[in-house]
Amino acid sequence: MEKSRLDKLLARQGFGTRKETGRLIRRGMVCVNGTVCTVPDTHIDINSDVLSVAGEAVILQREIYIMLNKRAGTVCTAKSSLYPSVFDELSDNTLCSVSDGNLHAIGRLDLDTEGLLLLTTDGVLTHRLISPKSHISKTYQITLAQAVSPEEQRMYCERIANGIIIAPDGSDGEYECRPAQLAFQDELHCTLVITEGRYHQVKRMIAACGNTVAYLRRTAIGLLQLDSSLAPGAFRHLTQKELELLV
Repeated sequence: MEKSRLDKLLARQGFGTRKETGRLIRRGMVCVNGTVCTVPDTHIDINSDVLSVAGEAVILQREIYIMLNKRAGTVCTAKSSLYPSVFDELSDNTLCSVSDGNLHAIGRLDLDTEGLLLLTTDGVLTHRLISPKSHISKTYQITLAQAVSPEEQRMYCERIANGIIIAPDGSDGEYECRPAQLAFQDELHCTLVITEGRYHQVKRMIAACGNTVAYLRRTAIGLLQLDSSLAPGAFRHLTQKELELLV
């Protein structure tokens, strides 16, 4: 039997903070097995009890899946003494505490990189998305430090499409990248789609072309696009349709 507090469970399903779900319950908006429940700390059997909120059935998710628009200046580790963590962005109800599992980031973005970051308690999904064998695509918007002529743009695209060799960086040695797709919007802005995740890979690929990344933002993982309405640092739960794009 797998049980969880009712207010905690509803918070995990995206109905608000613990305080908000507690108020929802006390107002008589929540039913358990067809009966109104007004006690927030009621324990629910996740496998057998049936919940509804304001008359709408709740399909329980055992895992947490969060889309966060990472802002520059934050790190993806849970604890950091030098820089703010992406986990500091989570509201006071601390989604870490309402989880029955370990909330973690799927992969990492550099300190100065912005954009799509997924947080989850689902270790199976994490393994699938970061495994080199999965070849899950990641899409990045890049602003270059130096303008690139049309002829140079063709050279960049061709080299990256053929599998560019990147120089060593830290403990990661020289590496021949898988073929990737680079497309230019103008002389300074381009989009790169890669299917692997080496250390500082995007920056190293651009450096191998003879340029420098001035700004970097991840906009998609596989078919999942970053919600354009999320401000930097903002987050929300994935919808079921979005989750299905990843599994």
